[in-house]
Amino acid sequence: MLTEYANLDATALAGLIASGAVSAAEALDAAVMRLDTVNPRLGAVVMDWRERAREQVTAGVRGPFAGVPFLLKDLAQNIGGLPETWGSRARQDERAQATSSVVHRWMHAGLVVLGKTNLPELALKAVTEPQLFGPCRNPWNLELTPGGSSGGAAAAVAAGIVPVAGASDGGGSIRIPAAYCGLFGLKPSRGRVSHAPEADEFWEGASSTHVLSRSVRDSAALLDIVAVPERGDPFVVAPSARPWAQEVGAEPGRLRIGFSTDSPLGTPVHPDMRAAVERTGALLQDLGHHVEPAAPSIDGLQLAQSYLGIYFGHVAAEVRRCVREFGAKHTDFELETRALAAIGESLPAAEYVSLRARWNDFARALAAFHAKYDLLLTPTTAQPPSRIGELETPGAQRIALRAVLALGLGGLLRRTGVVEDLARVNLARTPFTQLANLTGTPAMSVPLHVDSAGLPLGVQFLAAWGREDQLLRLAGQLEAAQPWIQRHAAL
Repeated sequence: MLTEYANLDATALAGLIASGAVSAAEALDAAVMRLDTVNPRLGAVVMDWRERAREQVTAGVRGPFAGVPFLLKDLAQNIGGLPETWGSRARQDERAQATSSVVHRWMHAGLVVLGKTNLPELALKAVTEPQLFGPCRNPWNLELTPGGSSGGAAAAVAAGIVPVAGASDGGGSIRIPAAYCGLFGLKPSRGRVSHAPEADEFWEGASSTHVLSRSVRDSAALLDIVAVPERGDPFVVAPSARPWAQEVGAEPGRLRIGFSTDSPLGTPVHPDMRAAVERTGALLQDLGHHVEPAAPSIDGLQLAQSYLGIYFGHVAAEVRRCVREFGAKHTDFELETRALAAIGESLPAAEYVSLRARWNDFARALAAFHAKYDLLLTPTTAQPPSRIGELETPGAQRIALRAVLALGLGGLLRRTGVVEDLARVNLARTPFTQLANLTGTPAMSVPLHVDSAGLPLGVQFLAAWGREDQLLRLAGQLEAAQPWIQRHAAL
């Protein structure tokens, strides 16, 4: 079992358990042994709930994924009464008030919750290096980041601790770790998966909840489980014509696919990322699809500004909430988080509304693109994963930030663009993912390639709103043509 465990996706493991070839207790033992073996080097799992998991197994598990070990992201994926930190010292003593609807559905499907995974403070970065838990490392190279914000989830799946793990995506936080860790990552359409009872929408609807998986079929089957509206949701997305799981292996037809390898910010794109898109285009043509250079008519800098404006505002609101409701002190937050909150506090309401209104322009432009093309193909990231600590704010800038914050000059930060420039530097590494979040469209990262250093390399596809079916059919076709599941991290 230990030899096989890390090679199985959730569907295969569930089949073994259902047949009686393996018991749920044996599967959990394998997960725990793998956790103890690799997590001290990875820092992927930050809450170990093995005893609770054993109680869950002993009580009996039923459902399509009965007995499969699973991990939650420590952000709005909660079990009532258990810790909910969001990766922040300001929340380290907080307990969830209720169990998230998505967690109810995962557990009802038989998934066994082993614990929670690492993430950057308040899920704000594309690297996972919070001061509360310490850095999470990439199983393919322990000196590199697994990405973020679902970095702990990606590292845990790539390292074989669990075959699938909960994740969320507000600006690329499923797709970026998927690309860096050699996994499949699907961000569903806005409203497809409920955020009940914590929220109607997160980040103005930019954030979606789903999983990181080793196989397309796992992601599709788990979407069937969680894509159910809950009472009080702001709107209901039209259900799929048939189960998502049935889309995997179904003929996608001849798709019209436009591709671009240029950064929407005009920033550099690594040659390996460009080559991956070109190789994917050749594969798609071999599979019978129509592929040509094309991109939606969108100003990438305006999109980045709109994304960052909402980002700043939500950081400020969350810091306020922690201070008001949990008694947190501002110094409990990391310096960069405090700086982002200060910018958000200085953002006038009228400007915030104007930035949010721009999202309509991006959605209309992308819809015009989809009138001609079924899918948009891009690199998932513009650059390979950074080294652990590489993106930390330099010492001189940290001193300047502390001085400005001490004087309460958040408006100065916004006007001079100090922190905005720092954020843009990070967005330059991952400029392709935010479009799907602001437009609410589904997107996926597919781990088809490796780069010149032998590291996983993902390519991204965007579909029209509500068309997860197209993505899953194509993903299944690509997975069959160029399988990746037996590709393992060096760890």
